[in-house]
Amino acid sequence: MSIRTGVRIGVDVGTVRVGVARCDPHGILTSPVETLLRAPDGSELDRLAEIIDEYAAIEVIVGLPRHLKGGEGVSAKGARRYARRIKDLRPGIRVALVDERLSSNQAHQRLRESGVDERRHRDVVDQVAAQIILESALDEERMRGDAPGIEISRPEGKDDM
Repeated sequence: MSIRTGVRIGVDVGTVRVGVARCDPHGILTSPVETLLRAPDGSELDRLAEIIDEYAAIEVIVGLPRHLKGGEGVSAKGARRYARRIKDLRPGIRVALVDERLSSNQAHQRLRESGVDERRHRDVVDQVAAQIILESALDEERMRGDAPGIEISRPEGKDDM
């Protein structure tokens, strides 16, 4: 199956940091971009919007942290709210949620395998988790043949699901 052309941005939403990654326009390679520190007023979203514009992204993929059995907790609600805020800032861009179970564990493992010292993981682990989320979404698109994830289409404050 083919994949749509255009840069996508992957986002790993945490309570303290937000990892950001991107892919090339052909959806083949992913790269870490930046780790944003969450601000009480949400002002880090302005930087995320700049990144979206800088890469002329066609889509933003936000990780949805589910429990191992598939249920959702507080973190998932936070990711949904964050995705809606991105959609509010960039209504013309597709924003979607994809399952991100174990992406942080995979990110730590990938860093260990790359020889990155454990003490340096905190600086980049969120970006690597965002890469893993984005890679998962691109794989899903290749397998299914259509856009991945659950699209955010309603304004903030409306229930998506």
